[in-house]
Amino acid sequence: MAHLKNAEAAQLAELADELALATAAMGFEPNSLKIMAHRPDILRGFLALSAAVLGPNAALAPALRQMIAHVASTAAGCNYCQAHTAHGAHERGVADEKIAALWSYQTDPQFSEAERAALALAQAGASHPNGATQAHFDALQGHFSDAEICEIVAVIAIFGFLNRWNDTLATELEDSPLAYAESHLVGNGWKPERHK
Repeated sequence: MAHLKNAEAAQLAELADELALATAAMGFEPNSLKIMAHRPDILRGFLALSAAVLGPNAALAPALRQMIAHVASTAAGCNYCQAHTAHGAHERGVADEKIAALWSYQTDPQFSEAERAALALAQAGASHPNGATQAHFDALQGHFSDAEICEIVAVIAIFGFLNRWNDTLATELEDSPLAYAESHLVGNGWKPERHK
């Protein structure tokens, strides 16, 4: 059970346009945003940053952004965001077998060298303490432009916020990401405990 309830219906109604954008992008209305709606300016600010990092003008392919977010969320230990990002990767065309193998990206043949470099930075950058080194950035150079590397770091960072937000609040998982995670992530040690 979440430590803070979703905002009241009247507050949510005032933010209907903003929440509709999230619903269109994700396929459901995320509880994390409905809690954030207690502070409309925080919600609007977060959505603006999220749109810049994850929106249609982003430089990276949506599937890669979701895989980066998933590895970062796994490194940070946020089961809510792991469920969301695995579900999001699936919705963006990543095969279920590849999603299940994300934590084995270093050796699994399903991953390209470019993906390995991005996912290694996601794992290192989301770990505590931060493990990102110059070697991670050197590995990215042959595959990504500076703008794309900036975006990789932005995905890691925005999910750092979401990981802390949702894990601290024990945000309740929505039906579709919960069902996906229960079907595809449990075998990898994923547990919904805090988020049901």
